[in-house]
Amino acid sequence: MSAEGDSGGQIDLRRIGLVEDHESVAVGLRAILSGEADLDLVAVAATVDDLLAGGPAFDLVVLDLRLGDGSSPRSNVEKLHAAGTQVLVYTGAENPFLVRSAARAGVLGVVRKSEPAAAIVSAIRRAAAGGQVVTTDWAAAIDGDPQLPDVGLSPRQREVLALYASGEKAARVARLAGLSEQTVNDYLVRIRNKYAEAGRPAPTKTDLYKRAVEDGWLPMPELPHQT
Repeated sequence: MSAEGDSGGQIDLRRIGLVEDHESVAVGLRAILSGEADLDLVAVAATVDDLLAGGPAFDLVVLDLRLGDGSSPRSNVEKLHAAGTQVLVYTGAENPFLVRSAARAGVLGVVRKSEPAAAIVSAIRRAAAGGQVVTTDWAAAIDGDPQLPDVGLSPRQREVLALYASGEKAARVARLAGLSEQTVNDYLVRIRNKYAEAGRPAPTKTDLYKRAVEDGWLPMPELPHQT
């Protein structure tokens, strides 16, 4: 969409959506973008589902990673991609797992909420035009993923791995995933074979848990708070 600038020329107007469940952050970003003639914050919602239910098309969705509905960054990014929009992460970056999970899902970049307003505007403008926003957080999420070979798990295999590696028994995984127990066991054999072929063997359940954490299918365990 084009709009007329102050000098009478046409500018490309980018439609921005924001998924953020903290009102003060949403108000702050709206204020930051209010003076930008080419960036229009057209919708704000507390969840991805609510944003997509609103109807408008977006050139970019700015996504907070930690939302109150408990949704995962990966699933949120996948939903937005399926709706035909690119994603820029907007985060406090306090949880490396969340940043890494979003980075692996294919976001255009990661920008911290603590960045100066000019840097935030620049990142949103670049991402809205389809460009990657290469920041230290985004690079660390990719490069810090110690170059682990991708084993190419299918969505169903990832689901089974996440459930099983998180501590569920095969029979319980079968019920939760709507599969037979034999199918779950077959999946686990294939998953182990794929990891072995990639040079990342996972013969035990503990090993599968480690691989699931490494690949972002499960969160890194929280360190206990010191008292």
